[in-house]
Order: sequence, then structure tokens, then C-alpha cells
Amino acid sequence: QLQASGGGLVLPGGSLRLSCAASGFPFDTYNIGWFRQAPGKEREGLSCINNSGRGSHYADSVKGRFTISRDSAKNTVYLQMNSLEPEDTAVYYCTASPTSLGTSSFYLPRNYRYWGRGTQVTVSS
Repeated sequence: QLQASGGGLVLPGGSLRLSCAASGFPFDTYNIGWFRQAPGKEREGLSCINNSGRGSHYADSVKGRFTISRDSAKNTVYLQMNSLEPEDTAVYYCTASPTSLGTSSFYLPRNYRYWGRGTQVTVSS
């Protein structure tokens, strides 16, 4: 089970930190990803962190603004989002994959096994 939290309303240029709490599967053996979906758009892969926490990937749309991290003691993955723009408005989801993912695969929803409910992020003045 995955539960995303931390969404909300933020001004352009602001920051949010999303959390993804995991349970019911061996967290330390899974890669964790973040996706988002805006109304009328396809689900977009944003970032993925490998099971050790030593490797990560980012979509070009968020590279340099978003940072993914994980805390194995808490079975939690975080997505720090800075310099938020109105275009970042979407429902954000965390997801888990048992397989190693690279730059050409981390953003594909079909490569993930577990999905949590999303959290809404709205960037607006």
C-alpha cells in the first residue's frame, strides 16, 4: 500500500514536499516513482529512486527543481518540489516497482506494480 500526502495550494515560485508512506511489501527492494496527472492529460512520470537510494532519475520538466529521496527507517519516499509553476498543478501519485529502472523506463506507468492514491497540488496566485 502506498499513501501520498503533502499536497496543497501554493503560490508560483513556492515549494512543497510530498511524502509517500509504504507498507505491505518489502520497501527496501522496491524502486519508488512519482507521477502526476493533470486534467485532460496523460499520466506523466516525474522521478524514480532506486531501492538503495543511491540512484535517481528525473523528467526534463522537473529536473533541477524537484528532488527525490527515501528514508528506509520510515518506509517513506519524499519529493521536494521547488520553484513551482502553474503547469505543475496536478494530482501526484507515488508508485513502486520491483525491477530496476533506467532513464528509458522509469517514466512508463506499465513498469510499476503498486500505485497509491494521489495528492492534489495546485499552483496558483
